[in-house]
Amino acid sequence: MSEVTLLLRRISEGDSLARNQLFALLYDDLRRLAHARMRRSETITLLDTTSLVHEAYLRLLGANELAFEDRGRFFAFAASLMRAIIVDAVRARAADRRGGDATHVPLDNQAANEAPGEDGQVIAVHDALEELAKLDERLVKVVEMRYFVGLTESEIADALGVTERTVRRDWEKARTLLFDALK
Repeated sequence: MSEVTLLLRRISEGDSLARNQLFALLYDDLRRLAHARMRRSETITLLDTTSLVHEAYLRLLGANELAFEDRGRFFAFAASLMRAIIVDAVRARAADRRGGDATHVPLDNQAANEAPGEDGQVIAVHDALEELAKLDERLVKVVEMRYFVGLTESEIADALGVTERTVRRDWEKARTLLFDALK
């Protein structure tokens, strides 16, 4: 059994020291994940790789129950945390552009909720993934593990307990549904 798996097991049993050890052990991998994610969205947010990893770690510490059976599931969770952090940063920036804490009386709700340019794209992708989760949660997990984490089909299959063929089908189905939702 790998050191990561042992640490994940200790975390699920409530060992708070194991969280710090896991973070230290996987720090470089998390930085690579964050760097890959930030490379796709350089101009979208003011976050850098280090701040994204550290913010993800803070949210990981705040999570009450963590039960990961393996490295793949941990990285899938980390990818979803990073996605949420980026979406929160984009939404905060959009709110600041619209006056931040000022009291607003929007004339058109749709225009008030739409963010221009790449910010709008990040929010649109996030909203599309939220809608996809209502249809099939596994499709969202496949997208997060493949796109955000960069896991292979066999790693995703192992993490989800399905076959590689199922992962390929889920990936194609998710891509099609997301493409339609983002038109």
